[in-house]
Amino acid sequence: MLSRSENEVMSAVYCLCDGTDSCLISPLDILSVLPAKKKYSPEKVDGILHDLMCDGYFDLITSERKGERMYVINLKENGFAYKRAAKQRRRDVAFRIVLAFIGAAATFIFGLILKGLFG
Repeated sequence: MLSRSENEVMSAVYCLCDGTDSCLISPLDILSVLPAKKKYSPEKVDGILHDLMCDGYFDLITSERKGERMYVINLKENGFAYKRAAKQRRRDVAFRIVLAFIGAAATFIFGLILKGLFG
């Protein structure tokens, strides 16, 4: 399970790769896609990218182009399945919320029945 910051960076990388298996992006490209209120720094993004690489989402190669740091990212199987897994997670959360509401309604109705029988 990814943390919130890892999830945001992985979503940015997936968006920037745009359906291809590899892409060449700069830290500024990633920062431009990330939410502004979280105050990401290039160093923090670099650390998160390294963590995602260790988790098997993509291969990461760091290079320099005209004095600017660039990332060559090759998505792996987990990287390609990221959007599908995110959709599945949302579906699971929605199912649990609906199940909690059904349980609460059943408990309320059961309480009314007991109150009617004994009260």
